[in-house]
Amino acid sequence: MTAAQADTSAELQIDRPSVTDGASLWRIARDSKALDLNSSYSYLLWCRDFAATSAVARDGRGQPVGFVTGYVRPERPRTLLVWQVAVDEAYRGRGVAASLLDGLVARTSGEHRITAVETTITPGNTGSERLFTAFAERHGAEVEREVLFDAGHFPDGPHDPEVLYRIGPLSL
Repeated sequence: MTAAQADTSAELQIDRPSVTDGASLWRIARDSKALDLNSSYSYLLWCRDFAATSAVARDGRGQPVGFVTGYVRPERPRTLLVWQVAVDEAYRGRGVAASLLDGLVARTSGEHRITAVETTITPGNTGSERLFTAFAERHGAEVEREVLFDAGHFPDGPHDPEVLYRIGPLSL
């Protein structure tokens, strides 16, 4: 992270989302044009039921400008699965996503003793590929990749495969 990115990240507050943030998270996801957009209802539920394993970045006015949603995998209780990461266009390129991810993993590691992070990335999503490989480097972790869901798994039309990134063990 550059000095300018650190300055911008320091201006933001990173904390848990609340239900009142759900509409903003939906808008940020919609405007990203990179994420699969879920229903607005799902973002409200996520902010209610998975706030402990999610994070939101707020500007000086307290408005959400970025988020990370995740959950602890039931079958692997030391693994945090990161569902979505998005940053408002005006805040991109400033290290906000990296700060959100680092902050969330540090918080959940303390609460759940997280030793690994998983996420899925579609081929060609270079922003996410860079975010997660840089995360692994910062935390001295290996990255394993394998196709989790191929295009044929999706019933609602053409969809790129989802490649699972397993990052760990983490040195926090």
